[in-house]
Amino acid sequence: MSNLEDAALLMTVLLCASGLGLFVRPLLSERHRSRETADLVQLVVTMLVTFAALVLGLLITSAKASFDAIDTDMRGYASDLIELNRMLNEYGPDTKPMQQALRSYTAAAIATTWTEEPPPPGDYYPKTVQRISTDADIESSGLGDMLANIEVRLRELVPPDAMHQRLLGDCLNQFKRVLDQRWKLIEEAHSSISLPFYLVLIFWLAIAFGSFGLSAPRNALSYATILLGALAIASAVVVILDLDTPFTGTLVVSSRPMRDALAHLSQ
Repeated sequence: MSNLEDAALLMTVLLCASGLGLFVRPLLSERHRSRETADLVQLVVTMLVTFAALVLGLLITSAKASFDAIDTDMRGYASDLIELNRMLNEYGPDTKPMQQALRSYTAAAIATTWTEEPPPPGDYYPKTVQRISTDADIESSGLGDMLANIEVRLRELVPPDAMHQRLLGDCLNQFKRVLDQRWKLIEEAHSSISLPFYLVLIFWLAIAFGSFGLSAPRNALSYATILLGALAIASAVVVILDLDTPFTGTLVVSSRPMRDALAHLSQ
């Protein structure tokens, strides 16, 4: 289910709760419409609305912070790829196959992570895409295999002298940094919103909107206000879910750092 479908379902639940309140209101007896009862209901609804507002604010803040962290880490990952390519180039012509494989990996990572954007140009690119798995994210097993092949080739190198031995050690250390950064991005990309917590929040909001239906006067302005309130909360949920899934949806981490890294690797 997409983020928009989740938000539409939430909005439907809130409107149904309000409709239930509007339906039940005429069936209540006079003693249930007393001033004391109305004040008690208003107190409970105010408490629930306050809790829901705090939770929504915390979720937005947490999702935005996580999104910004992944964006920063993606820029660092692109920089690590550029640095690895520089070290390979410094080692000498023996690492040219590894540099080509690194370019192919970077292009494939862009294509499988940002599937709704145009794929990177390059004659090496179509063959690479056919070999990787169909998983549309940076965790693709095909991408992992490409990096593993680069590591194997690096470890097969036989340095001719002490200087090349130090350069090879630097390349292997930088390669490990690339792998660590990749796995960090993979772990950060998973959704962090707890489903039970999300369901409890919906329950609170449904009670609040049901109470709105109980107390709202029967006129078009009241109905429009309830509709706009449900729409506003649904839009906030869309933003939270989009930020919590940084590689899918409307709000995604920019592919520009990786594309810039591919441009550097192709020089």
